Amino acid sequence: MTTGLPARAALIALDWGTSSLRAYRLDEAGRTLDTRHLPWGIMRLPQPLQDGAATAALSGFELAFEQACGDWLRSEPSLPVIACGMVGSAQGWKEAAYLDVPVDLERIGTLLTVVDRNGSTPVHIVPGLIQRHGLPNVMRGEETQVFGVLFDQAEAGADSVLIGLPGTHSKWVNARRGRVTHFDTFMTGEVYAALRGHTILGRTMADAASADMAAFERGLKVAGAPAGRAGVLSTIFSTRALGLTGELAPESQADYLSGLLIGHEIATLAEMLRQQGEQPRIVLCGEPALCRRYIQAMRHYGLGTPEQAQDATERGLWHLAVSAGLVASPSSAHA
Repeated sequence: MTTGLPARAALIALDWGTSSLRAYRLDEAGRTLDTRHLPWGIMRLPQPLQDGAATAALSGFELAFEQACGDWLRSEPSLPVIACGMVGSAQGWKEAAYLDVPVDLERIGTLLTVVDRNGSTPVHIVPGLIQRHGLPNVMRGEETQVFGVLFDQAEAGADSVLIGLPGTHSKWVNARRGRVTHFDTFMTGEVYAALRGHTILGRTMADAASADMAAFERGLKVAGAPAGRAGVLSTIFSTRALGLTGELAPESQADYLSGLLIGHEIATLAEMLRQQGEQPRIVLCGEPALCRRYIQAMRHYGLGTPEQAQDATERGLWHLAVSAGLVASPSSAHA
């Protein structure tokens, strides 16, 4: 956490998810001046009575908000506030209705939901996206990353871009000329955590001092091998079987499982792209170590080396605030 206030800000931006809250203090050009990371996701908020009767009237959301940026607002009371993520879900501070896909990215910033804080600075929440054709699909927070990736790289007019957002629920988002046209979700990260922590596969695993990328590569290859055609429900048991036969050390089994699951995800993605008959420009955005695994998988399955985007969430929040008129664009601010 950094706390100094050496420069004048133009916006407070919040990335408020299920398990954590990230706050950004941005200047008039959208540059990050200050950041904070708190453990107050929407499912774990400060308790209203934890500090005594003085806070009894405040909700958990208000208390978390105060810890994240209360002093920033007291120093600069006129700062607007924008937030994305699960804070806009039905379990959040206030529900921000989904927008239907396909949707123009520029439209997202014009349809923010406002949390009225009884005379205090309001919070503007970014809507999520919903895809109703075929099997329904939803996202909250990732639309802001997509906005940041496309607009920061001046690629809103690109003919076709596929943005990969690996994580707990990996998203693969198709965008064409500044318009989100389709997206797919793979629960790879959550399934990995569940299998490791709550099934028999985890019983033979041991923590490792460092990643075993050879084991990861082995899992990648199995997912695309003839044995992999039986599907992920079949191949994951090999994590345990290889351990029982002495072919895979306990310290290597977690990385092997990671390779299997990411391999199945990327093999499926590669086949989907082949069926579509196109190879879009691919941009990857996420935690660096996880992105390195995805890059290895994408190379293995013939998708090449994707570009990587940095700071997409805070950049997306900035561009959405400009689109909403909460802050002036850098060009108009200096006109």
